Amino acid sequence: MRRTFVLIVCLFLVTAPASAEKELLWGDTHLHTSNSFDAYLNTNTTTDPDSAYRFAKGEPVVYPVTGVRVQLETPLDFLVVADHGEYYGVIRHVVDRGIPRDGLGLIDRVKAWAAEYYLRGVMEDGEGSAAFASILPETTTPEEAAKTPPSMPIPGVEAMSTNIWGEAIAIADRHNTPGTFTTLIGWEWSSIPSGANLHRVVMTSADAETAGQFLPFSSADSMYPSDLWRWLDETSAETGARFTAIPHNSNISKGYMFPEQNDLRGKPIDEEWVKARARWERVVEATQFKGDSETHPALSPNDPFADFEEYPFYIQNDPPPYDPKPADFVRGGLRIGLAIEERIGFNPYRFGLIGATDAHTGVATAEEPNFWGKFPSVSTPAQKMGSDPSRKRTGWDFSASGLAAVWAEENSRDAILDAFERREVYATTGPRIMVRVFAGDFAPEASEGDVSTEGAVAMGGELTRRESAPAFLIQAAKDPKSAHLDRIQMIKGWIAEGATHEQVYDVAWSGERVVDAKGQVPAVQDTVDVKTARYTNDHGAATLATVWRDPDFDPDVRAFYYVRVLEIPTPRHSLFDAIALGIDPAETGHPASIQERAYTSPIHYRP
Repeated sequence: MRRTFVLIVCLFLVTAPASAEKELLWGDTHLHTSNSFDAYLNTNTTTDPDSAYRFAKGEPVVYPVTGVRVQLETPLDFLVVADHGEYYGVIRHVVDRGIPRDGLGLIDRVKAWAAEYYLRGVMEDGEGSAAFASILPETTTPEEAAKTPPSMPIPGVEAMSTNIWGEAIAIADRHNTPGTFTTLIGWEWSSIPSGANLHRVVMTSADAETAGQFLPFSSADSMYPSDLWRWLDETSAETGARFTAIPHNSNISKGYMFPEQNDLRGKPIDEEWVKARARWERVVEATQFKGDSETHPALSPNDPFADFEEYPFYIQNDPPPYDPKPADFVRGGLRIGLAIEERIGFNPYRFGLIGATDAHTGVATAEEPNFWGKFPSVSTPAQKMGSDPSRKRTGWDFSASGLAAVWAEENSRDAILDAFERREVYATTGPRIMVRVFAGDFAPEASEGDVSTEGAVAMGGELTRRESAPAFLIQAAKDPKSAHLDRIQMIKGWIAEGATHEQVYDVAWSGERVVDAKGQVPAVQDTVDVKTARYTNDHGAATLATVWRDPDFDPDVRAFYYVRVLEIPTPRHSLFDAIALGIDPAETGHPASIQERAYTSPIHYRP
């Protein structure tokens, strides 16, 4: 089947000779192992970075708690083990090895004993999840909460983190085999003041020798994003390491991920802030286990596909009702970026898009029938049914998503980071849908024949002033192990007379469907059988391609364009569980089928 996928990609690339120099790589930039404090407390005590890399390469590993054998059918090309920088490896170290006593005074020795006694007791009694819940943020204002970084009464934290970090980066180097499988060293900066999710995954192309010169910057150091960027500036200058920071779960940021006027400190967004963010945060995670962050139906009421994998659960105790804001979503952030650029001349949100899992199991899988849950404690169908009553959330509320697709010159650390920096990357919710997008001066028949893309702008790029509408060459091919494609859409955002706008265009679709009176292509047939969780590929297309010109193009108007590719409906992971449990699929609280998708990095037009 992998050969079939390569053949489909090659058939498309013959129409774009200039792109043949790049290969399409698939990876996960956001995976947690037993070195993350929340993963360990939630019963992942065994799947370490070594197991995570082996699983990603296609080897069978033993799943935590259940002890069952799990395996990824199609290996990944690259992986970032992104354990939390907060108390990196400390909980595992305390329970498994104890706290080093060297250099500790009497009081700290007593604290060390107390911490070991408490944490070992918690794990022995199966109370790790409750202990994790007890340290979640309380409700106040994010501005106030950010002033006090989180802390735990555990002595010797730096020594333990240094030890585990050294082991983790050495394991990453050991598994790094350029050309075959790439490991990028990374971690997660997990600022979450009063439940406003501001998390970033930080990854570097550096090797273990260089990464050994620093410890991961965490929210225990500062909860302000601007302090993270400052640390990246300083550390890059000191060590020569290259970094990129990837925001994720903007969908639960309470309107703080893509601010328009003021930063978390309450200071006006200025040129310095904009340039720092634009330098370090060139890519955003658009989809993952904790829901989809593209947009929300309340914010995009004219988009019939906006209602997808919503996740209305803030990460805190006694959370307030979910309140989606434009600054919580990718599309809203892109629109806000246009407004900021109009005001001060620079755009902090000209970002690319990727998907990732955020699995805390050490098992990177975004496949609906092979979904192993956010934590090992919610991995079985019965566990998913009632996993978190305190927040009225079940394991079925998590999404089996997503993957990062990267067009790179080769499978290596530097080449992958190069692709992230030029934003020639895109997101999928799990299937390996091949997508290519170029903007230039293509003839209408370019999608059907041999055409060069030399001089054209690829996804993630920028178009400068022109008097006529650019032509977008768009090519998509199905994942041969997944469903046929339903349609290709172009999402446009623009700013005019001080206000931002958006519009969704259907630009290519399968079958003989005709655009209706509302200008929309009717829904494709849903063939999912709710009794067997099977579907057919009797509808849809294996490939779709088109050349599209914006019928509403204005050469004086700032805009962005990104492509969304939809599959035909397929079974959601909750349907598989419902059938296995013998319950009505409606009891899961989710639809039986979903339309998996891909989101490309935007191409911006600057007049």
